[in-house]
Amino acid sequence: MTNSLTVGRRVSVRVPATSANLGPGFDTLGLALALYDELEIEVLAEPGVQIEVTGVGAGEVPTDETHLVVRAIAHSLARYDYALPGLRLVAHNSIPHGRGLGSSGAAIVSGVMAASGLLDGIVEVTEADALALATELEGHPDNVAPALFGGLTIAWTTPDGPLHKKLMVHRGVSPVVFVPEHVMSTALARSLQPESVPHKDAVFNVSRSALLVAALIQSPELLLAATEDRLHQNYRAAAMPETDRLISALRAAGYPAVVSGAGPSILVLGSDPAQRLGAAELVAVESETTWQALMLAVDFKGSTVELVST
Repeated sequence: MTNSLTVGRRVSVRVPATSANLGPGFDTLGLALALYDELEIEVLAEPGVQIEVTGVGAGEVPTDETHLVVRAIAHSLARYDYALPGLRLVAHNSIPHGRGLGSSGAAIVSGVMAASGLLDGIVEVTEADALALATELEGHPDNVAPALFGGLTIAWTTPDGPLHKKLMVHRGVSPVVFVPEHVMSTALARSLQPESVPHKDAVFNVSRSALLVAALIQSPELLLAATEDRLHQNYRAAAMPETDRLISALRAAGYPAVVSGAGPSILVLGSDPAQRLGAAELVAVESETTWQALMLAVDFKGSTVELVST
């Protein structure tokens, strides 16, 4: 790598949380939520990285070049023949880690967007480039697409790379996320997924995924039926029994509840603001451990990057 960045160049990045799958849309559908990680990245004269983290993950995440944001910056810069420079990274994190709200996807997108900002005016990093870079690191595009672009995203892969379609969500859709104190490994959750499922279950999920898109953009009253799933949640239930029990209680009471991403958080896609208040009351009564209720808007903007100093 022969190119280097100008010392003192500084960018600020803001990336939303996401909830993937949304019930039936396994590895395909994702929703951006108004809860953000915010970072500043500056190019230093001396080599190495200086990392300061406040909020979620402070004192827990690496503070060297293995930090996921730094790895994503290095991966993205290398694509354009730029070496990783000395960096100062200041991160204020609000997205819970290991809870199914896309924290690793947000970190990857933060790095990709930071690299894009550091290369501003030098190299154009297109939307397609950013999605491809983020997907290479994340492994699948369902979390990184909404983190990058906001709103409801449909993501799919092709021989030429990942693609996405962004859709605007009906203004009546009112998400609430219930976040437990315990974490869930995405790798463990994926390991519980069978290699094949019955034909009737596959057909069931195809119909519900199609219905879910219609429900989210046009007909929120259909969300309870549209969030039914037979493809992944049942197989993972044993690994998060209270999540499974609360989702069953919520759905029995008429609330469109699903596992958020790989879990263990629960996403309820309320059809109006009052519905999510009812869901919060039910969880408060039924839960055996502490669950934090996050009343979140849908984020329509996605990630942003601003060149603060050149």
